[in-house]
Amino acid sequence: MATSTQTIAILGAGAWGSTLAMLAQAQGHRVRVWDRRTAPDLAGVLQGAEVIVSAVSMAGVRPLAGAVQKIGIPPQAILVSATKGLDPVELLTPTQIWAANFPNQAVVVLSGPNLSVEIRQGLPAAAVVASRDPWAATQVQRALSSDRFRLYTSSDPIGVELGGTLKNVIAIAVGVCDGLQLGTNARSALVTRGLAEMIRVGSRLGARPETLNGLSGLGDLLATCHSPLSRNYRVGYGLGQGKPLGQVLAEIEGTAEGIHTAPVLLKIAAQHGIPVPITHEVQLLLQGQTTPVAALARLMERQLKSE
Repeated sequence: MATSTQTIAILGAGAWGSTLAMLAQAQGHRVRVWDRRTAPDLAGVLQGAEVIVSAVSMAGVRPLAGAVQKIGIPPQAILVSATKGLDPVELLTPTQIWAANFPNQAVVVLSGPNLSVEIRQGLPAAAVVASRDPWAATQVQRALSSDRFRLYTSSDPIGVELGGTLKNVIAIAVGVCDGLQLGTNARSALVTRGLAEMIRVGSRLGARPETLNGLSGLGDLLATCHSPLSRNYRVGYGLGQGKPLGQVLAEIEGTAEGIHTAPVLLKIAAQHGIPVPITHEVQLLLQGQTTPVAALARLMERQLKSE
């Protein structure tokens, strides 16, 4: 589906960055991958890039954006953020960090229900590319879409980004529920109320509710809460089985961003007066200040209200 061959720089060689590189190469693009551990020549990777995709973990976004800013990129280059998380320093999303460093650059967010293992196996998937610049979103859509990876465009970047970020916290809670073997009824209620919590936060921060009910919100939530491939779900599942957090993290590969997102989300919710009961219980559990059984019990005992 790509209209022309482009030079695409993928910054980050983890599971998701490597998968995006594979997708871009399959479309015939010239792909360069940067990894801070094995390829320190960032300037060489960026040179002549028309699309620059950031797929590093949340902790790496701010230093990477600063490094790219020092090097400089062509004014027509499109920046794409594929990171799901929140910055603990300024409580910003990854795209907001990139936009602050490159105020005159087109910035796009890519997010959706994308388990990288399945995509690398050739299984079909879909995602959303969102930007305030419709041309930039369309360019990325055309560059990366294929018969196995369908991309939709959106003009609600904050909604798309928050959907992919907030669902990680809910996935931990659902994993706890399953680890406790509380059944399908409890899991369904938790996923549904988790989505309501995501929409509450997103709406207050400027997202459109319909975006969070779409692929990058509900779709990503369902994928993350229903697959053992999800690191966040596995964290919750292990905690639900009574394992200490350190042991759970040692058993999984990669970063479970929900662990880092929960405390930042609580700060944002406190600033805006947004009730986030599920996130609150997840954070208490991550800090070892409650047990899985007590956390779920408090959620069930909350004051009765209309849906």
